[in-house]
Amino acid sequence: MNQTVIIGAMTALVTPFKSGKLDEQSYERLIKRQIKQGIDAVSPVGTTGESATLTHEEHRRCIEIAVATCKGTDVKVLAGAGSNATHEAVELAKFAQKCGANGVLVVAPYYNKPSQEGLYQHYKEIAASIDIPLLLYNVPGRTACDIATDTAIRLFKDCKNIYGVKEASGSIDKCVDLLAHEARMAVISGDDAINYPILSNGGKGVISVSANLLPDMIAKLVHLALNEHYKEAKAINDELYNINKVLFCESNPIPIKAAMFMSGLLQSLEYRLPLVAPSKESMKKIEEVLKQYEVVGF
Repeated sequence: MNQTVIIGAMTALVTPFKSGKLDEQSYERLIKRQIKQGIDAVSPVGTTGESATLTHEEHRRCIEIAVATCKGTDVKVLAGAGSNATHEAVELAKFAQKCGANGVLVVAPYYNKPSQEGLYQHYKEIAASIDIPLLLYNVPGRTACDIATDTAIRLFKDCKNIYGVKEASGSIDKCVDLLAHEARMAVISGDDAINYPILSNGGKGVISVSANLLPDMIAKLVHLALNEHYKEAKAINDELYNINKVLFCESNPIPIKAAMFMSGLLQSLEYRLPLVAPSKESMKKIEEVLKQYEVVGF
């Protein structure tokens, strides 16, 4: 690895709202629950955290709360610091470093569809602006922009603090390709349904949506796999399959927030427009699948 890295069982945190505003007390409480149930790192203000609809002040505040809550524990903070404008991503990354985040997760620029050279220059500039580790985040279904294997490896080799990539393309082939050509890279699963296949192929961890609900199970799955107890890890991944699938019956984070509300982890079910609550049909599906799991509370 290029330097000290953030790997293992990680949670893509939801952002709780109350009467339309960031619910800071609930956010801290949710993070404390993650710490208690064995998660290695939390990742605030990513896709699951509705970062696209947060104000810059709210985005920074979420990072501050995560850092303060994890202080004095072994749990790391991998802060979301992505933007489709390089200068904005640089400022977010600098802020994350200044307030004590252990690393940053930087999603590929969305909407403006840069070339691979544009992606390289974008990430190179962000990496050069900070000293803490940077994890690339490839989610072409959201960004309309795919970080090619060659580009990811080029960045890994040229930037000392870029240590890997969160792969949320849904492609096992992409993960195999990356590790076949650069085994030192940390490939992190960004798709809960295929956590085990990525880990068993040499992946170094997961950034999980389902871990908001079941951090204990996700932590156990990842730790077993990283210690090469693959049979036991696969059994947990199979057990989680139904919840992993239903949590994407509508756009993330719509279903996970509904599941957390049903389980008593969120006091209110609120989203930022244009996201809205799940349909009645989806709510019923989520409710039925939840009955199969024991959600450990606070």
